[in-house]
Amino acid sequence: MTLADFLTADFPEPQLSDGDMTGPSRFFNRELSWLGFNWRVVEEAENTRVPLLERLRFLSISATNLDEFYTVRVAGLRELAREGRTNPSIDGLSPTEQLELIDLDARNLLARQQKVFDGLRAEMEAANIKILERDDLTDEDRAHLKDVFFNQVFPVLSPLAIDPAHPFPFLPNEGFALALELERTKDKRALRALLPVPQQVDRYIACPSTDCLRFLPLEELLIDNLAGLFPGYKVKGSCAFRILRDSDLEVEDEAEDLVREFETALKRRRRGEVVSMRVSSGAPKGLRQLIMDELHVTEAEVVEIDGVIGLADVKELVLDDRADLLWPPFAPRVPERVQDHDGDMFAAIRQKDMLLHHPYETFDMVVRFLTQAARDPDVVAIKQTLYRTSKRSPIVEALCEAAEDGKSVTALVELKARFDEAANIRQSRRLERAGAHVVYGFLDLKTHAKISTVVRREGDQLVTYTHYGTGNYHPITARIYTDLSFFTCDKALGRDATKVFNYLSGYVQPDNLENLSISPMSLKSSLLKMIAAEAKHAQNGKPAMIWAKMNSLVEEDVIDALYAASQAGVKISLVVRGICGLRPGVKGLSDNIRVKSIVGRFLEHSRIVCFGNGYGLPHKKARVFFSSADWMGRNLNRRVETLVEVNNNTVKAQIVSQIMAANLADVAQSWIMGPDGSFARAEVEDGTFAFNCHRFFMENPSLSGRGSAGAADVPQLTHTED
Repeated sequence: MTLADFLTADFPEPQLSDGDMTGPSRFFNRELSWLGFNWRVVEEAENTRVPLLERLRFLSISATNLDEFYTVRVAGLRELAREGRTNPSIDGLSPTEQLELIDLDARNLLARQQKVFDGLRAEMEAANIKILERDDLTDEDRAHLKDVFFNQVFPVLSPLAIDPAHPFPFLPNEGFALALELERTKDKRALRALLPVPQQVDRYIACPSTDCLRFLPLEELLIDNLAGLFPGYKVKGSCAFRILRDSDLEVEDEAEDLVREFETALKRRRRGEVVSMRVSSGAPKGLRQLIMDELHVTEAEVVEIDGVIGLADVKELVLDDRADLLWPPFAPRVPERVQDHDGDMFAAIRQKDMLLHHPYETFDMVVRFLTQAARDPDVVAIKQTLYRTSKRSPIVEALCEAAEDGKSVTALVELKARFDEAANIRQSRRLERAGAHVVYGFLDLKTHAKISTVVRREGDQLVTYTHYGTGNYHPITARIYTDLSFFTCDKALGRDATKVFNYLSGYVQPDNLENLSISPMSLKSSLLKMIAAEAKHAQNGKPAMIWAKMNSLVEEDVIDALYAASQAGVKISLVVRGICGLRPGVKGLSDNIRVKSIVGRFLEHSRIVCFGNGYGLPHKKARVFFSSADWMGRNLNRRVETLVEVNNNTVKAQIVSQIMAANLADVAQSWIMGPDGSFARAEVEDGTFAFNCHRFFMENPSLSGRGSAGAADVPQLTHTED
């Protein structure tokens, strides 16, 4: 489907629903929708158009995703169910009902992951990458592995007997261990023991070979060396198991020292209750029951795995030296505008507002913006939000350098960024040592907005240069996440950003924002007003359209507003990567709404919304916004988020006619959502061209970076590789 086809095609014939669409049935369950997204990730691991090791990476991602889902979402539902809570989700299901549906779907997903891995393993072996078993080892292998074991593994092992003198040991979240039934040779005395598999050692150990790549799983190496770990004993039975613990954080409402309180909470997380245990099939019954009893795990929380436990670790086998089995190399572009000014970010921004589309345009420009600010003697102040960033963050390096140089540096570090709390605590300590003013925002609100301001003395004036983003200031994830970075020295946008920072540091609620809406105060109400305005245009016979792109859509009021707009005649096209609680294509409810999800080489992460404004889409008079917020209750009601309106005509055209047009026209990586919440791959006829938006963005520079390809080019592109 070309963009022209998409824009002129009639919406699919709406379907009747069996449920009452005035009640909870008008929503689809959030947790089941998330599992549906992970099914799409697994199915991408089966997509033969994707290079082999990239398919293995998709499988690893799906396993990591599912682990996190259990440690946060399932853990929370389980706690509600244990407390006897029956409060339904927006689709009418109680916590217990949700857990039952999740368990059924997740078990099927775990089984599918193993089946996919078996297929990938066979293909890898055909491509000369072999995953060995102990029976496959040669004498040369054993000599090599003996050296590896005693020099790299043995020093970090802790074999643990289990008896009255040695109580069952603590295993952390994602702890992986071998459980053993042993018998002493001299007197037949039984011993039970645990051998935790060390997380500090690679899961897959390379074995020597001249003609292929060969790897032995670490647990196989351990089993092969049990005689040396338990001399005088022989193994009578064994199994492997892995646990997932409740990883949600609880922080006291009146925490006087937020950093210290989070450090304490992180220690509590490590000791959270076990929410799921994966155990190898065929485990000895007594050993299995002992583990369950000691970990306080019920049968319903145990999943038997006939295959590899901990598939997330197969990412180690995505090998750089097998480039033939990876995506073709791609080097992000430096925008021509920046090159025209010899790398001077301030000069490029002064010329005109600039929107970069990561990872197609390099995130190094964001780093350069702050590094240049740190070293520029005319810069007097820098303010920065930090939600997630890398361990050796060049952003933090630049802020520290600026502070040490005497510039005024304010860093808003969000301690509540899930699973990055410890890293953010370390970064905040470092910034404070450098002399930066570090603030932590609000205890009851996460600061998820992505804003940076640089105040520079130019002549007798102070000029504010502002960066607004949809993604994190994280140079590693910026290589694979699609996000927007907007640079401007527009005075109104600079004033808006300064007011937000004053709110974050001094609790001064911003008023009279000029181009910005923020949650929890005005973002949701602004969205609802603009959706209603579009419905009014439809009722008045004007062209009425909404295009939006986000990661998740579950906020009840927003979904109902979209339903009302659909019934008024607004044509609504949504690109929702992950969770979607809206049911599209239901007769009388959402006839004019269609939803698609894109899962491909890059992780879709940017948030965009475009309103036809009485002119339709694409149109130069449309209203265009980008945001840090998904359309979820937490983003719109319990976080500090931004919604930025774009007024620069080139940037507007870039978002509407380039970015959104290509996303909507994509076929190669698209899944179409049905009224029942299911997703089906977009249909591609054999041998026909299937437009791939990621390929388009890799080949065409952004408009505001001085590129020229837009909506008219989308259907005309030739394509050599899906």
